[in-house]
Parts: sequence; structure tokens; C-alpha cells
Amino acid sequence: MSQVALMAVVLVFPLLVVWAAVTDFMTMTIANRISVGLAIAGLLALALTAPGWPVIGAHLGAAGVVFAVGFACFAFGWMGGGDVKFATAVALWLGWGQLLEYAVTFSVYGGLLTLLALFSDRVLDPLPALKVGFLARFQEHRRVPYGIALSVAALQLFPATPWMRVFG
Repeated sequence: MSQVALMAVVLVFPLLVVWAAVTDFMTMTIANRISVGLAIAGLLALALTAPGWPVIGAHLGAAGVVFAVGFACFAFGWMGGGDVKFATAVALWLGWGQLLEYAVTFSVYGGLLTLLALFSDRVLDPLPALKVGFLARFQEHRRVPYGIALSVAALQLFPATPWMRVFG
């Protein structure tokens, strides 16, 4: 029974991550319920695997570091609060093992997303039908939904995590 429950909890990760990307694309926000749900599912997954306090502490420590760095980025206006909370919840799942790779990967995707936004600002102006989601509002606000980059990086790295062993 606990294996089936763990499989169900692990499946929550990609569902919530995709939901975060879609809502951030469309509305420039990541709802707290997504980040909280992802964090609760991560804690539940840890509880179901019973890896011991050192592993749980490592996952919580990774999330704490991401929150601290993210909060500093938020304070400087470099990231939105929803992005910080979401990245913290993802880090809870990833732990220390993939944290650096996650940071590098979402940074690259974030840069590409920014270039796409700048490209759309210049090239898509005569084609308003193609300006959807955040692209429709980019000229006005000059903000980029980094939740998309955070989500794509998380989905790229997740198959290599120990969590995927429950399916193999």
C-alpha cells in the first residue's frame, strides 16, 4: 500500500510543476496553493520513504538555502515572490544532490525566456494574434515569468532523481 501511495505522491510533482508553468505563462503569478501543495507532497514523499533524519534534514536544508537566496533576489527585485516559493518547494524534492544543476539549468532557461520575450517585443509587434500570455503584457511591464524556466528545469531533472525508482 505504501508503494502505491508513494507512486501517487510522486506523480503530484510533474502535475503541479506543469500547472505552475502554465499559470505563470498566462497570469504572471504562481498561486501559493501550487507551491504549498508541492511542498506538502515532498514532505509526504519523504515520510513515506522514511529515509532517516539526516536525509530529511538535507532536503529541508536545500529548500532553506534556496529560500534564503531567493528572498535576497526578491528583495532586490530580481525575482517574484511566487517564483521564490515555487523554487523552494522544488528544492525540497531535489535535495542537495541536484541543487546546483537545477540552479544552472533554470538560469539558462531563464536567459532563453528573457531573449524570447525581447524577441517578441520587437518581432511580434505586427502580429498581435501571437502575443498570448505574458508575451501580450511584456511591452507594458517588462517582466518575465521565471516560473516557466523553474518548471522546465525541474521537469528535466526529475527523471534522474531517486523518486523515480518507485516506478522502476
